[in-house]
Amino acid sequence: MSDEQGFSPRERRASFTLAGIFGMRMLGLFMIMPVFALYGKDLIGFSPIWVGIVIGVYGLTQAVLQIPAGWLSDRIGRKPVIYAGLTLFALGSVIAAMSESVYGVAIGRVIQGSGAIAGAILALAADITREESRTKAMAIIGVCIGLSFAIAMVLGPVLASFFGLSGVFWATAILAVIGMIMVRFMLPDPVHKGQIRDVTAAPELFGRLLKDKQLLRLDFGIMLLHLTLTAVFVAFPLTLLDAGLAAEQHWWLYLPVLLMSFVLIVPVLIIGARRNLNKQFFQASILVMMAALVLMALGKGHIGLLALAMLLYFTAFNFMEASLPAFLSMLAPAGAKGTAMGIYSTSQFFGAFLGGVLGGVLFQYLGGVGVFLLVAVAMGLWFWVALGMSNVSKVRSHILPIGVSIETTERREHLLAQLLALPGVLEALIIPEEGSAYLKVDGNTFELDQAKIVINL
Repeated sequence: MSDEQGFSPRERRASFTLAGIFGMRMLGLFMIMPVFALYGKDLIGFSPIWVGIVIGVYGLTQAVLQIPAGWLSDRIGRKPVIYAGLTLFALGSVIAAMSESVYGVAIGRVIQGSGAIAGAILALAADITREESRTKAMAIIGVCIGLSFAIAMVLGPVLASFFGLSGVFWATAILAVIGMIMVRFMLPDPVHKGQIRDVTAAPELFGRLLKDKQLLRLDFGIMLLHLTLTAVFVAFPLTLLDAGLAAEQHWWLYLPVLLMSFVLIVPVLIIGARRNLNKQFFQASILVMMAALVLMALGKGHIGLLALAMLLYFTAFNFMEASLPAFLSMLAPAGAKGTAMGIYSTSQFFGAFLGGVLGGVLFQYLGGVGVFLLVAVAMGLWFWVALGMSNVSKVRSHILPIGVSIETTERREHLLAQLLALPGVLEALIIPEEGSAYLKVDGNTFELDQAKIVINL
């Protein structure tokens, strides 16, 4: 397949490089989760509440700065924002590594989180790739983020067992430096630069999207999903320790459990897509996660039950982590996916912050059993909210450059009417300032070539 039709070598290299940068940064953020409660006990001020704060506080600065950092990259360029974000991440890692108190580590985590580069990386991926290759690029980035989480659950305990907690933070600083080297020497310059509404948030759309009940269900869902994640890892490592599994052996449980969970979700994802059962499988996953949390509470002192609980938890978690962005992409209005994703990501990181803090407080006063049972109750609330979800179908988005003169309102309205009349087009939006047409289509009936003929591509 030629470069004009397929994924060109330049696009492939850029996509894998950006995925690597994103993945290494997320790896650094995640590695602390399974080890801090175990290896932070010698820090001044250590307590379960501070365990939760340290694990979750990066989410607060991520939530606040995610969208503004994306806007800044529109103004000053993607690479400067990515460099700045990786520098802050490295600085926060060094501060945490050198700290002798939980307060210093928490400050380091706040600074780590302030390096909010997700929006700039996704925007740069859009700049570097053509529209027909962009979905592949985003998929590669998404897969790499998922792998980074799995690797962190294993690598964090291994590094901590050899080098202690500070060694984990020094490793994250090194990863940030490697990321900057990759930006400098491996990333090509963008083909074009500017706001692309499928990856960049548009301020004027916030009010409209915040009233969309289907999108709000997804935002609420990702917030609760990451709230449970950080809350669980305040309590679960200590629960394993109490069950007799030494800290340096925790990766023995995480590695096979994670590998098996990835194997289990593949057929579920395939069957859900083919038979249009995404909604049913998604709701079932919430119930599976709730059951896993109850099993964690009941499995105190039993390694086998805790391993089974974690297998169920990670299988459900990974399925929902893969499904939620896909649902959001299908439900977001034409030309509003970037804004919808900005609100979604903010909800995700805010959930991580809330989960850490609430998990720490609950563990302080109610112990691990209290954490698991109360988070299970939160899953019950999520299931009730998810009952009103739409059963999304095969909806796709396209961005097409407009190859005809649209300098007048009359011409734009005529072109818009032609696009909306095409089979399979659900929504169409023309943004004259970008010279782009945004289409939301039914992938079963839409023919891209017909749209290109209409706009003379």
